[in-house]
Amino acid sequence: MHADARKLLWDARHAAERIERFTAGKTFAEHDADEYLRSAVERQFEIVGESMNQLRRIDPDSATAVPELTRVIAFRNILVHGYANVDNRLVWGVVETDLPSLRATLDRLLEKQ
Repeated sequence: MHADARKLLWDARHAAERIERFTAGKTFAEHDADEYLRSAVERQFEIVGESMNQLRRIDPDSATAVPELTRVIAFRNILVHGYANVDNRLVWGVVETDLPSLRATLDRLLEKQ
């Protein structure tokens, strides 16, 4: 694995860890009512998505090991470019449903090295 690829995976994993930490014990209602929490979570998802976007360019083989890579990057693009129309329920759904498996994939890829 390319050294820069490892750093990108590390960045994505740590951003995912931050999201988990920020949202631990929280409900959707708390997330929806807290602009700081929403901003923090969205920023970390942007880091995850941008890391995966760069990984796809510099180490396509490693990137193909990330299921739903295209969706991860598309989600980042929505947060960055469609910020005015971000659906808080969608973000919370990703936190609850998709983040755990993404985190497991990132952990697995980093353990291989």
